[in-house]
Amino acid sequence: MVSKALEKKIFNGFLKDKGQRLTKERAAILQETLSYRGHFDPESLYLKIRETGLKASRASVYRTLNLLCECGLIEKVRKTEHGTIYEHTFGHEHHDHMLCIVCGNVIEFYSEDLERLQENLCKKLGFQGTSHTLEIRGYCKKCQKKKK
Repeated sequence: MVSKALEKKIFNGFLKDKGQRLTKERAAILQETLSYRGHFDPESLYLKIRETGLKASRASVYRTLNLLCECGLIEKVRKTEHGTIYEHTFGHEHHDHMLCIVCGNVIEFYSEDLERLQENLCKKLGFQGTSHTLEIRGYCKKCQKKKK
């Protein structure tokens, strides 16, 4: 696991390279974002920030989330009609997602077989892969039972 201080340093350097600075609002958004264990949505993050008494706008939250994605500290996980969710990925093990299209449940998984298959496909096609995102959409167990 990577320290929050290192991630703050990375984000600060990233902002400086873009000619921007780490404002009080961005620092608070970064801190709250890094405190999440698992997936989160922008609205929950916004409400959590507001609870701290900070007057950050929704627009600031969304802009900062985009910067954090661009910086490589977090990633977007799409969630069909339930909107976009994010997760803190920097320094964490790689995994893929199954997304329920009814309730929005996100299931994380890792498959050595899938990883090996992707590597073999890249070799076969002469492609040098650097990263990938896999999202399988469908119905979770609960929603399958409700459908019947």
